[in-house]
Amino acid sequence: MSADSIPLRLAAARGLRGGLGSEDFASRLTVPQTACFWEATARKVGNVHPGAAFSDLNYDQFILSAKAIGPAFQKATSLKSVGALIRESVQDTRKVVETNTNLGIMILLAPLAMASPSSDLRSATERNLNDLTVSDADMVYRAIRVANPGGLGAAPEQDVREEPIVTLLEAMKLAADRDLVARQYANGFADIFDFGVPELLEGWEMFGSIEAAVVHSQLRWLETYPDSLIARKNGPAAAEDVRQRAGEVMRLGGIATPGGRRAGVELDRHLRSDGNKLNPGTTADLIAAGLFVVLREGKVKPSDPFEWATDEWL
Repeated sequence: MSADSIPLRLAAARGLRGGLGSEDFASRLTVPQTACFWEATARKVGNVHPGAAFSDLNYDQFILSAKAIGPAFQKATSLKSVGALIRESVQDTRKVVETNTNLGIMILLAPLAMASPSSDLRSATERNLNDLTVSDADMVYRAIRVANPGGLGAAPEQDVREEPIVTLLEAMKLAADRDLVARQYANGFADIFDFGVPELLEGWEMFGSIEAAVVHSQLRWLETYPDSLIARKNGPAAAEDVRQRAGEVMRLGGIATPGGRRAGVELDRHLRSDGNKLNPGTTADLIAAGLFVVLREGKVKPSDPFEWATDEWL
């Protein structure tokens, strides 16, 4: 691990846990970096966060990864290619960490980040998706091979280990029924804009804390959509079981009630009980994309309060 990880972790812990601590700290982060910092730092069930690590993955690696993507996203519009942005950000990440921390997030953020700041984000994102080429698919396939994500099996068509012969959008449509990240390309990010963003904003309105909004959003995603990473690693039945368990947490009031919080803690224990095989990683990627949207559209600010002050959580 790089020696930079300790000061980065301390900066994140001291800054993010207090709403980024200061306008100065916030101003040093791009919107994609802020989204990644927030997603990694929130105490979400089953995921890595400052108080929970996996045997091969820890919070420091997510912070290093968030720092690493800055240069690529700062020149996003000049790259003029979604595929190039994904490839460059994944390559930059691999220079500082040796495992996959952000492939799904990069695939989701790139079409959003390529939108001109003066344009309507949703319309511009749809145009970016429709403009995708075979070259974009080739660059993303290469990025996937570099990141080497867990649970990646063989696809019946347009497998990432082969040279693509269709555009990136067409390739994503082929995978949309089994992968929620691919589904966003296929449906114009409808789940992000119509579900993920409203759930984040509902949590923000309820709790006045970015962290609590993220946790609320995660539980709503999990009770509505079986997590793709869980399904890839453990099968559809396991993903459906997690969906039902998350639904029970929400039926008890979610994180707004003592009973819901207790059930959420139990869900977290279940997700970590077998070597973290039930890590809901795809849901985390979708949350990061939602955070990008609310930041980009000015619905929350990087300096807004982050920490959720409760003793009844993870």
